[in-house]
Amino acid sequence: MPLVERYILKIAVTAFLVCLFGLTAVIWLTQALREVDLLTGQGQTLIVFLTFTLLSLPALVAIIAPVALFIAILYTLNKLNGDSELVVMNAAGMSFGRILRPFAVLTSVVAIVVGVMSVVLVPASFNELRYLITQIRADFVANLVREGQFTEIDRNVTFSFRERSGEALMGVFLQDRRDEGRTLVYIAEVGQIARVEEESYLVLERGSVHTLTPGSRDSSIVAFERYAVDLSAFAPQGDLTFFKPRERSTAELLTVDDSDPVYAQFPGRFRSELHDRLSAWLYVIAMAAIAFAALGEARTTRQGRGMAIAAAIGGVVALRVAGFAATSAAARSDVAVAMVWLLPVATMIGAVLIMTHGARLRRFVPAFRIPSLRLRPGAAHSDGVG
Repeated sequence: MPLVERYILKIAVTAFLVCLFGLTAVIWLTQALREVDLLTGQGQTLIVFLTFTLLSLPALVAIIAPVALFIAILYTLNKLNGDSELVVMNAAGMSFGRILRPFAVLTSVVAIVVGVMSVVLVPASFNELRYLITQIRADFVANLVREGQFTEIDRNVTFSFRERSGEALMGVFLQDRRDEGRTLVYIAEVGQIARVEEESYLVLERGSVHTLTPGSRDSSIVAFERYAVDLSAFAPQGDLTFFKPRERSTAELLTVDDSDPVYAQFPGRFRSELHDRLSAWLYVIAMAAIAFAALGEARTTRQGRGMAIAAAIGGVVALRVAGFAATSAAARSDVAVAMVWLLPVATMIGAVLIMTHGARLRRFVPAFRIPSLRLRPGAAHSDGVG
Protein backbone atom coordinates (compact mmCIF):
# COMPACT_ATOMS: atom_id res chain seq x y z
CA MET A 1 0.00 0.00 0.00
CA PRO A 2 1.48 3.39 -1.04
CA LEU A 3 2.49 5.96 1.58
CA VAL A 4 -0.54 8.23 0.98
CA GLU A 5 -2.98 5.36 1.42
CA ARG A 6 -1.21 4.23 4.60
CA TYR A 7 -1.47 7.80 5.90
CA ILE A 8 -5.23 7.87 5.28
CA LEU A 9 -5.67 4.42 6.78
CA LYS A 10 -3.73 5.42 9.91
CA ILE A 11 -5.98 8.43 10.53
CA ALA A 12 -9.14 6.39 9.93
CA VAL A 13 -8.05 3.47 12.16
CA THR A 14 -7.05 5.81 14.99
CA ALA A 15 -10.35 7.68 14.80
CA PHE A 16 -12.27 4.39 14.66
CA LEU A 17 -10.55 2.93 17.72
CA VAL A 18 -11.01 6.13 19.73
CA CYS A 19 -14.73 6.24 18.87
CA LEU A 20 -15.20 2.52 19.48
CA PHE A 21 -13.51 2.44 22.88
CA GLY A 22 -15.01 5.76 23.96
CA LEU A 23 -18.60 4.92 23.08
CA THR A 24 -18.30 1.37 24.38
CA ALA A 25 -16.84 2.54 27.69
CA VAL A 26 -19.57 5.11 28.23
CA ILE A 27 -22.44 2.75 27.40
CA TRP A 28 -20.87 -0.14 29.34
CA LEU A 29 -20.47 2.11 32.38
CA THR A 30 -24.15 3.08 32.27
CA GLN A 31 -25.10 -0.60 31.98
CA ALA A 32 -22.77 -1.53 34.85
CA LEU A 33 -24.24 1.13 37.14
CA ARG A 34 -27.68 -0.39 36.60
CA GLU A 35 -26.39 -3.74 37.86
CA VAL A 36 -24.78 -2.41 41.06
CA ASP A 37 -27.73 -4.02 42.88
CA LEU A 38 -25.98 -7.35 42.33
CA LEU A 39 -23.38 -6.20 44.82
CA THR A 40 -25.39 -4.04 47.20
CA GLY A 41 -28.78 -5.70 47.13
CA GLN A 42 -28.15 -9.34 46.25
CA GLY A 43 -24.85 -9.95 47.99
CA GLN A 44 -22.95 -11.14 44.92
CA THR A 45 -19.17 -10.91 44.70
CA LEU A 46 -17.25 -8.41 42.60
CA ILE A 47 -16.22 -11.21 40.23
CA VAL A 48 -19.87 -12.10 39.55
CA PHE A 49 -20.67 -8.42 39.01
CA LEU A 50 -17.82 -7.95 36.51
CA THR A 51 -18.66 -11.21 34.72
CA PHE A 52 -22.30 -10.18 34.46
CA THR A 53 -21.50 -6.76 32.98
CA LEU A 54 -18.62 -7.89 30.74
CA LEU A 55 -20.79 -10.54 29.09
CA SER A 56 -22.83 -7.71 27.58
CA LEU A 57 -19.77 -6.22 25.84
CA PRO A 58 -19.89 -8.32 22.61
CA ALA A 59 -23.45 -7.19 21.91
CA LEU A 60 -22.49 -3.56 22.61
CA VAL A 61 -19.45 -3.71 20.34
CA ALA A 62 -21.45 -5.32 17.51
CA ILE A 63 -23.91 -2.40 17.64
CA ILE A 64 -21.40 0.39 18.25
CA ALA A 65 -18.71 -0.68 15.73
CA PRO A 66 -20.67 0.35 12.58
CA VAL A 67 -21.49 3.73 14.14
CA ALA A 68 -17.86 4.21 15.23
CA LEU A 69 -16.71 3.39 11.68
CA PHE A 70 -19.18 5.91 10.24
CA ILE A 71 -17.93 8.63 12.60
CA ALA A 72 -14.30 7.74 11.85
CA ILE A 73 -14.79 8.02 8.08
CA LEU A 74 -16.62 11.33 8.43
CA TYR A 75 -13.87 12.67 10.68
CA THR A 76 -11.07 11.49 8.38
CA LEU A 77 -12.61 12.88 5.20
CA ASN A 78 -13.49 16.17 6.88
CA LYS A 79 -9.96 16.48 8.27
CA LEU A 80 -8.35 15.70 4.93
CA ASN A 81 -10.55 18.21 3.17
CA GLY A 82 -10.17 20.85 5.91
CA ASP A 83 -6.38 20.63 5.57
CA SER A 84 -6.77 20.82 1.76
CA GLU A 85 -5.18 17.37 1.47
CA LEU A 86 -8.05 15.94 -0.58
CA VAL A 87 -7.73 18.87 -2.96
CA VAL A 88 -3.98 18.30 -3.32
CA MET A 89 -4.50 14.57 -3.90
CA ASN A 90 -7.09 15.36 -6.55
CA ALA A 91 -4.83 17.92 -8.19
CA ALA A 92 -1.91 15.46 -8.17
CA GLY A 93 -4.00 13.02 -10.17
CA MET A 94 -4.80 10.57 -7.39
CA SER A 95 -7.80 8.58 -8.54
CA PHE A 96 -11.06 8.25 -6.63
CA GLY A 97 -10.42 4.53 -6.23
CA ARG A 98 -7.07 5.06 -4.51
CA ILE A 99 -8.64 7.46 -2.00
CA LEU A 100 -11.40 4.93 -1.40
CA ARG A 101 -9.05 1.95 -0.96
CA PRO A 102 -7.89 2.53 2.67
CA PHE A 103 -11.47 3.13 3.77
CA ALA A 104 -12.54 -0.04 1.96
CA VAL A 105 -9.83 -2.04 3.78
CA LEU A 106 -10.93 -0.73 7.18
CA THR A 107 -14.61 -1.27 6.35
CA SER A 108 -13.94 -4.85 5.24
CA VAL A 109 -12.11 -5.68 8.48
CA VAL A 110 -14.86 -4.15 10.62
CA ALA A 111 -17.57 -5.92 8.60
CA ILE A 112 -15.85 -9.30 9.07
CA VAL A 113 -15.39 -8.72 12.81
CA VAL A 114 -19.01 -7.61 13.26
CA GLY A 115 -20.22 -10.57 11.21
CA VAL A 116 -18.26 -13.07 13.32
CA MET A 117 -19.37 -11.43 16.54
CA SER A 118 -23.02 -11.39 15.51
CA VAL A 119 -23.00 -15.03 14.40
CA VAL A 120 -20.75 -16.54 17.09
CA LEU A 121 -19.69 -14.33 20.01
CA VAL A 122 -22.90 -12.42 20.77
CA PRO A 123 -25.17 -15.50 21.08
CA ALA A 124 -22.45 -17.27 23.10
CA SER A 125 -22.24 -14.34 25.53
CA PHE A 126 -26.03 -14.18 25.88
CA ASN A 127 -26.05 -17.93 26.50
CA GLU A 128 -23.51 -17.61 29.31
CA LEU A 129 -25.41 -14.63 30.68
CA ARG A 130 -28.59 -16.72 30.88
CA TYR A 131 -26.75 -19.40 32.86
CA LEU A 132 -25.39 -16.76 35.22
CA ILE A 133 -28.82 -15.18 35.73
CA THR A 134 -30.32 -18.60 36.42
CA GLN A 135 -27.65 -19.32 39.04
CA ILE A 136 -28.19 -15.94 40.71
CA ARG A 137 -31.93 -16.46 40.86
CA ALA A 138 -31.50 -19.99 42.19
CA ASP A 139 -29.18 -18.76 44.93
CA PHE A 140 -31.98 -17.75 47.26
CA VAL A 141 -29.49 -17.09 50.08
CA ALA A 142 -27.86 -14.27 48.11
CA ASN A 143 -31.20 -12.94 46.85
CA LEU A 144 -33.38 -12.93 49.94
CA VAL A 145 -31.38 -13.31 53.13
CA ARG A 146 -29.45 -10.48 54.80
CA GLU A 147 -26.81 -10.83 57.46
CA GLY A 148 -28.27 -10.98 60.97
CA GLN A 149 -31.88 -11.12 59.76
CA PHE A 150 -34.40 -13.95 60.05
CA THR A 151 -36.03 -14.34 56.66
CA GLU A 152 -38.91 -16.63 55.69
CA ILE A 153 -37.63 -18.00 52.39
CA ASP A 154 -40.61 -20.30 51.93
CA ARG A 155 -43.80 -21.00 53.80
CA ASN A 156 -42.83 -22.18 57.31
CA VAL A 157 -39.10 -22.11 56.45
CA THR A 158 -36.93 -19.53 58.20
CA PHE A 159 -33.26 -18.92 57.47
CA SER A 160 -30.58 -16.72 59.02
CA PHE A 161 -26.83 -16.39 59.25
CA ARG A 162 -24.63 -14.17 61.36
CA GLU A 163 -22.18 -12.93 58.71
CA ARG A 164 -20.63 -13.78 55.38
CA SER A 165 -16.95 -14.67 55.02
CA GLY A 166 -16.19 -14.94 51.33
CA GLU A 167 -18.48 -17.68 50.05
CA ALA A 168 -18.96 -19.17 53.53
CA LEU A 169 -21.87 -18.30 55.82
CA MET A 170 -21.01 -18.06 59.51
CA GLY A 171 -23.49 -18.87 62.29
CA VAL A 172 -26.22 -20.58 60.23
CA PHE A 173 -29.78 -21.09 61.50
CA LEU A 174 -32.44 -22.94 59.47
CA GLN A 175 -35.90 -23.79 60.81
CA ASP A 176 -38.19 -26.08 58.81
CA ARG A 177 -41.83 -26.20 60.02
CA ARG A 178 -43.46 -27.53 56.85
CA ASP A 179 -44.15 -30.92 58.43
CA GLU A 180 -46.99 -30.47 60.95
CA GLY A 181 -45.78 -33.53 62.89
CA ARG A 182 -42.33 -32.14 63.65
CA THR A 183 -40.10 -29.08 63.44
CA LEU A 184 -36.49 -29.33 62.30
CA VAL A 185 -33.91 -26.76 63.40
CA TYR A 186 -30.45 -26.79 61.86
CA ILE A 187 -27.69 -24.89 63.66
CA ALA A 188 -24.12 -24.82 62.35
CA GLU A 189 -20.95 -22.82 62.70
CA VAL A 190 -20.31 -22.71 58.94
CA GLY A 191 -22.53 -23.17 55.90
CA GLN A 192 -21.79 -23.06 52.19
CA ILE A 193 -23.86 -23.36 49.02
CA ALA A 194 -22.81 -26.26 46.78
CA ARG A 195 -24.21 -27.22 43.37
CA VAL A 196 -24.20 -30.74 41.99
CA GLU A 197 -25.39 -30.69 38.38
CA GLU A 198 -28.72 -28.80 38.61
CA GLU A 199 -29.31 -29.36 42.34
CA SER A 200 -28.34 -26.92 45.11
CA TYR A 201 -27.34 -27.94 48.62
CA LEU A 202 -26.56 -26.11 51.84
CA VAL A 203 -23.52 -27.88 53.29
CA LEU A 204 -23.35 -27.34 57.05
CA GLU A 205 -20.26 -27.97 59.17
CA ARG A 206 -19.86 -28.45 62.94
CA GLY A 207 -23.50 -28.19 63.98
CA SER A 208 -26.58 -30.04 65.16
CA VAL A 209 -30.13 -30.93 64.08
CA HIS A 210 -32.90 -30.36 66.63
CA THR A 211 -36.16 -32.26 66.10
CA LEU A 212 -39.12 -30.79 67.99
CA THR A 213 -42.45 -32.64 68.32
CA PRO A 214 -45.65 -30.60 68.98
CA GLY A 215 -46.95 -31.10 72.54
CA SER A 216 -43.63 -32.49 73.76
CA ARG A 217 -41.16 -30.62 75.94
CA ASP A 218 -38.26 -32.77 74.82
CA SER A 219 -36.34 -32.59 71.58
CA SER A 220 -33.88 -34.93 69.96
CA ILE A 221 -30.48 -33.49 69.11
CA VAL A 222 -28.12 -34.99 66.59
CA ALA A 223 -24.65 -33.46 66.33
CA PHE A 224 -22.74 -33.62 63.05
CA GLU A 225 -19.44 -32.59 61.56
CA ARG A 226 -20.85 -32.22 58.04
CA TYR A 227 -24.45 -32.29 56.82
CA ALA A 228 -26.07 -31.41 53.48
CA VAL A 229 -29.56 -29.91 53.20
CA ASP A 230 -31.31 -30.13 49.82
CA LEU A 231 -32.33 -26.60 48.78
CA SER A 232 -34.24 -27.52 45.63
CA ALA A 233 -37.52 -27.37 47.55
CA PHE A 234 -36.78 -23.79 48.63
CA ALA A 235 -35.78 -22.38 45.24
CA PRO A 236 -38.33 -20.28 43.30
CA GLN A 237 -40.67 -22.44 41.27
CA GLY A 238 -41.36 -22.00 37.58
CA ASP A 239 -37.90 -20.58 36.96
CA LEU A 240 -36.71 -23.18 34.48
CA THR A 241 -34.08 -22.20 31.96
CA PHE A 242 -35.67 -21.59 28.54
CA PHE A 243 -33.24 -20.07 26.10
CA LYS A 244 -34.57 -17.26 23.96
CA PRO A 245 -33.64 -17.06 20.26
CA ARG A 246 -30.90 -14.49 20.88
CA GLU A 247 -29.35 -16.82 23.50
CA ARG A 248 -29.04 -19.75 21.08
CA SER A 249 -26.20 -20.46 18.69
CA THR A 250 -26.64 -19.81 15.00
CA ALA A 251 -26.39 -23.56 14.35
CA GLU A 252 -29.35 -24.09 16.70
CA LEU A 253 -31.39 -21.47 14.86
CA LEU A 254 -30.65 -23.16 11.54
CA THR A 255 -31.56 -26.63 12.84
CA VAL A 256 -34.22 -25.84 15.43
CA ASP A 257 -36.52 -28.73 16.36
CA ASP A 258 -40.24 -28.17 15.74
CA SER A 259 -40.97 -29.77 19.11
CA ASP A 260 -39.00 -27.08 20.95
CA PRO A 261 -41.55 -25.38 23.29
CA VAL A 262 -40.14 -21.88 22.70
CA TYR A 263 -40.01 -22.35 18.92
CA ALA A 264 -43.55 -23.76 18.89
CA GLN A 265 -44.77 -20.60 20.62
CA PHE A 266 -42.61 -17.99 18.83
CA PRO A 267 -41.40 -19.37 15.47
CA GLY A 268 -41.18 -15.90 13.94
CA ARG A 269 -38.66 -14.71 16.53
CA PHE A 270 -36.25 -17.46 15.51
CA ARG A 271 -36.49 -16.41 11.85
CA SER A 272 -36.07 -12.74 12.74
CA GLU A 273 -33.04 -13.38 14.95
CA LEU A 274 -31.34 -15.54 12.33
CA HIS A 275 -31.66 -12.99 9.51
CA ASP A 276 -30.64 -10.15 11.83
CA ARG A 277 -27.38 -11.94 12.65
CA LEU A 278 -26.58 -12.92 9.08
CA SER A 279 -27.22 -9.41 7.71
CA ALA A 280 -25.36 -7.45 10.43
CA TRP A 281 -22.19 -7.06 8.34
CA LEU A 282 -24.10 -5.40 5.50
CA TYR A 283 -25.07 -2.48 7.73
CA VAL A 284 -21.37 -1.82 8.39
CA ILE A 285 -20.71 -1.40 4.67
CA ALA A 286 -23.89 0.62 4.17
CA MET A 287 -22.96 3.14 6.89
CA ALA A 288 -19.44 3.48 5.53
CA ALA A 289 -20.86 4.05 2.04
CA ILE A 290 -23.12 6.83 3.33
CA ALA A 291 -20.16 8.60 4.97
CA PHE A 292 -18.02 8.38 1.83
CA ALA A 293 -20.86 9.48 -0.45
CA ALA A 294 -21.37 12.58 1.72
CA LEU A 295 -17.76 13.74 2.06
CA GLY A 296 -15.76 11.77 -0.48
CA GLU A 297 -15.38 14.61 -2.97
CA ALA A 298 -12.85 17.39 -2.50
CA ARG A 299 -14.23 20.89 -1.90
CA THR A 300 -12.74 24.27 -1.15
CA THR A 301 -12.80 25.64 2.39
CA ARG A 302 -15.43 28.17 1.29
CA GLN A 303 -17.87 25.39 0.45
CA GLY A 304 -19.86 24.28 3.48
CA ARG A 305 -19.92 20.61 4.40
CA GLY A 306 -22.37 20.96 7.26
CA MET A 307 -25.38 20.03 5.13
CA ALA A 308 -23.59 16.97 3.76
CA ILE A 309 -22.63 15.81 7.28
CA ALA A 310 -26.18 16.41 8.55
CA ALA A 311 -27.61 14.47 5.60
CA ALA A 312 -25.20 11.59 6.26
CA ILE A 313 -26.14 11.44 9.94
CA GLY A 314 -29.83 11.53 9.03
CA GLY A 315 -29.30 8.74 6.52
CA VAL A 316 -27.55 6.51 9.06
CA VAL A 317 -30.23 7.13 11.69
CA ALA A 318 -32.97 6.37 9.16
CA LEU A 319 -31.17 3.20 8.00
CA ARG A 320 -30.65 1.88 11.53
CA VAL A 321 -34.21 2.68 12.66
CA ALA A 322 -35.63 1.07 9.52
CA GLY A 323 -33.37 -1.94 10.07
CA PHE A 324 -34.60 -2.42 13.64
CA ALA A 325 -38.19 -2.02 12.47
CA ALA A 326 -37.70 -4.58 9.69
CA THR A 327 -36.09 -7.04 12.12
CA SER A 328 -38.99 -6.65 14.51
CA ALA A 329 -41.54 -7.04 11.71
CA ALA A 330 -39.70 -10.11 10.36
CA ALA A 331 -41.05 -12.05 13.33
CA ARG A 332 -44.54 -11.61 11.86
CA SER A 333 -44.07 -11.23 8.11
CA ASP A 334 -42.02 -12.92 5.40
CA VAL A 335 -41.96 -9.67 3.42
CA ALA A 336 -40.14 -7.95 6.28
CA VAL A 337 -37.43 -10.61 6.10
CA ALA A 338 -36.59 -9.40 2.60
CA MET A 339 -36.50 -5.81 3.91
CA VAL A 340 -33.85 -6.77 6.46
CA TRP A 341 -31.52 -7.52 3.54
CA LEU A 342 -32.88 -5.00 1.03
CA LEU A 343 -32.38 -1.92 3.23
CA PRO A 344 -28.56 -2.05 3.47
CA VAL A 345 -28.17 -3.25 -0.12
CA ALA A 346 -30.37 -0.41 -1.45
CA THR A 347 -28.42 2.07 0.71
CA MET A 348 -25.12 0.86 -0.74
CA ILE A 349 -26.44 1.13 -4.28
CA GLY A 350 -27.72 4.65 -3.61
CA ALA A 351 -24.37 5.69 -2.12
CA VAL A 352 -22.47 4.30 -5.12
CA LEU A 353 -24.74 6.23 -7.49
CA ILE A 354 -24.05 9.44 -5.57
CA MET A 355 -20.30 8.80 -5.67
CA THR A 356 -20.21 7.95 -9.37
CA HIS A 357 -22.95 10.24 -10.74
CA GLY A 358 -22.81 13.11 -8.28
CA ALA A 359 -22.54 15.79 -10.95
CA ARG A 360 -25.62 14.56 -12.78
CA LEU A 361 -27.59 14.38 -9.53
CA ARG A 362 -26.63 17.93 -8.63
CA ARG A 363 -28.04 19.03 -11.94
CA PHE A 364 -31.51 17.60 -11.32
CA VAL A 365 -31.89 17.23 -7.54
CA PRO A 366 -31.81 20.45 -5.47
CA ALA A 367 -30.38 18.68 -2.42
CA PHE A 368 -27.21 17.87 -4.36
CA ARG A 369 -26.60 21.32 -5.88
CA ILE A 370 -23.56 22.08 -3.74
CA PRO A 371 -20.79 22.44 -6.32
CA SER A 372 -17.89 20.08 -5.87
CA LEU A 373 -14.31 20.85 -6.70
CA ARG A 374 -12.60 18.89 -9.44
CA LEU A 375 -9.11 20.15 -10.14
CA ARG A 376 -6.77 19.48 -12.96
CA PRO A 377 -3.18 18.75 -12.00
CA GLY A 378 -1.39 22.02 -11.16
CA ALA A 379 -4.62 24.04 -10.83
CA ALA A 380 -4.82 24.14 -7.03
CA HIS A 381 -3.57 27.73 -6.62
CA SER A 382 -5.58 29.23 -9.45
CA ASP A 383 -8.88 28.00 -7.92
CA GLY A 384 -8.31 29.81 -4.67
CA VAL A 385 -7.93 26.80 -2.41
CA GLY A 386 -7.95 27.90 1.24
